Amino acid sequence: MNCLAGIVPPGVTQQDAHTTFVINLRYAAQQLEAAGITLVIEAINTRDIPGFFLNTTEQAQSVIAEVGSDNVFVQYDIYHMQIMEGDLSPTIANNLPNIAHIQLADNPGRHEPGTGEINYDFLLPHIDELGYQGWIGCEYKPKAGTHQGCRG
Repeated sequence: MNCLAGIVPPGVTQQDAHTTFVINLRYAAQQLEAAGITLVIEAINTRDIPGFFLNTTEQAQSVIAEVGSDNVFVQYDIYHMQIMEGDLSPTIANNLPNIAHIQLADNPGRHEPGTGEINYDFLLPHIDELGYQGWIGCEYKPKAGTHQGCRG
């Protein structure tokens, strides 16, 4: 289950948002673990959603460490992390043990893979070579419509 951090409300400090997020994740992780459900958190770029609390892989990993639960992982959105961090291959490799779901979309425009700057012909085999066993999903806005986008 993806537990999004959300936008920090006006007047709320980053520290207060962080503390609240960690407390809420601890509670959610405990409840979800009892039900056999994995919890994932997703960093979102600040260009598309200004004010979103969780923005980088490093920040997500720090939150996960602070939550301290065995069933909290990263949902790694390639589109968002290309915008915020770039350097996708080593970032995925270095964080692979805590990635439970990868989302695909290209940049710019959040369109289907192969329509932008991200080299999916390299990146997807690289992820496979790393031994990734988690979920991979697509979250994009089809450039030429849904039917055409699925045909590739």
